[in-house]
Amino acid sequence: MLTHQSDRVSGLTVAYIGGGSRGWAWGFMTDIARDEQISGTVRLYDIDHEAAQRNKIIGEKISSHPDARSHWHFEVAPSLQEALTGADFVVISILPATFREMRSDVHLPERVGVYQPVGDTVGPGGFMRAMRTIPMFVEIAEAIRDYAPDAWVINYTNPMTLCVRTLYEVFPQIKAFGCCHEVFGTQYLLTQMLKDMGIAENVKRQELYTTVVGINHFTWLTKASWKGIDLMPLYARFADQYAAEGFTEGKDSNWMNNSFDCAHRVKFDLFRRYGAIAAAGDRHLAEFMPRWYTSSPEKVKEWGFGLTSVDWRENDLKRRLQRSDNLISGAEEISLKGSGEEGHLLVKALLGLGDLVSNVNVPNRGQIENLPLGAVVETNALFGYDRIEPIHAGKIPDGLLPLISRHVMNQENALQAALNCDRKLGLATFLNDPQMGAVSPEDGESLFNDMLENQRKWLPGEWFTNP
Repeated sequence: MLTHQSDRVSGLTVAYIGGGSRGWAWGFMTDIARDEQISGTVRLYDIDHEAAQRNKIIGEKISSHPDARSHWHFEVAPSLQEALTGADFVVISILPATFREMRSDVHLPERVGVYQPVGDTVGPGGFMRAMRTIPMFVEIAEAIRDYAPDAWVINYTNPMTLCVRTLYEVFPQIKAFGCCHEVFGTQYLLTQMLKDMGIAENVKRQELYTTVVGINHFTWLTKASWKGIDLMPLYARFADQYAAEGFTEGKDSNWMNNSFDCAHRVKFDLFRRYGAIAAAGDRHLAEFMPRWYTSSPEKVKEWGFGLTSVDWRENDLKRRLQRSDNLISGAEEISLKGSGEEGHLLVKALLGLGDLVSNVNVPNRGQIENLPLGAVVETNALFGYDRIEPIHAGKIPDGLLPLISRHVMNQENALQAALNCDRKLGLATFLNDPQMGAVSPEDGESLFNDMLENQRKWLPGEWFTNP
């Protein structure tokens, strides 16, 4: 039973859906164990039952660590219903399908010259991932409606926008939001800028004030300040200074071997074109644009970021599985280093343990004036006791509005295509993505058909019977 005291909450029940990929789940388990103000039970549910069992063992080891500041009980739920019933919070972190489907998402479009650094949000890969993810989220939303209608729901799954949008489409009264750390990285870059310019060292990103607008992975800062200093003109100088070579201070000589890293050249280029700070990793930002930065692997390297191949992801999973073995056997000691995510802090704010402002993905209720109401957008919001209040961010700047609006409408059409197994609308949406702009309609349709066929196992049969 949930018990509130003046400065802590005990008896909390968290349903964790997914997490078999280990990274997100371990981080969340560690963060809550480090926090003395909350405690309770985590119910783990995964279609891979063994993965949930292993996470239970690791969760218990984390909770029993001598430096843990709160105690949590971990249990494996045999069904979605049993995981959700009575839950106060629901965390969703799933991998939709397998690496086979991801390989099709990311690499099959290369035959028509489309190179995707990530392939999980927009572009042909993001579209196909959405088609198989949306039915899964329909099922999850229905289960939350039936078994945990009052729970707060935190989504970490990509494509973030469409996952959250699906939850609200199925269950309009749901209390759901999407968390993404991409903005954090750009805020950290601003603190590095202050150091590089000799203005201040050791500034924490949380000390900055930033106005966040846009959609997930295509977010922008239209205002930024620190202790009354307007950072926008400073960033203009910073972008000009490092536009050609990129900003790589603090990175070792092998930094380009990390496909998640970047030299921020795409950010700088976008700022110089549009006058707002692009607030995501370059590999995500590049996918929302025409193929200015991704026309070839050589072009990607020239712009100072990388293509995250599925081979790399498969090898990374092997490393994490080995780490799981090591943590369970004791060959590797449990570390209580925080993840840097804010999920557990948002939980605390919603429980009344201190208000917090953070960027969040929720339906547009007017926080962005010139994007459609109901579309899922990313802005700052105030988190407080049992409430999220999106902070008014104003309008998307005129130069950016056509870029962002196109993706908003594509995402709305992708949702309807998935819900109705509408092959015609799906193809039109697939071809309307900026990455497909240089592909002929014939080649684009052939790619669409082949990629859709590769999802057959995960899609409703109507996709293949409807005209």
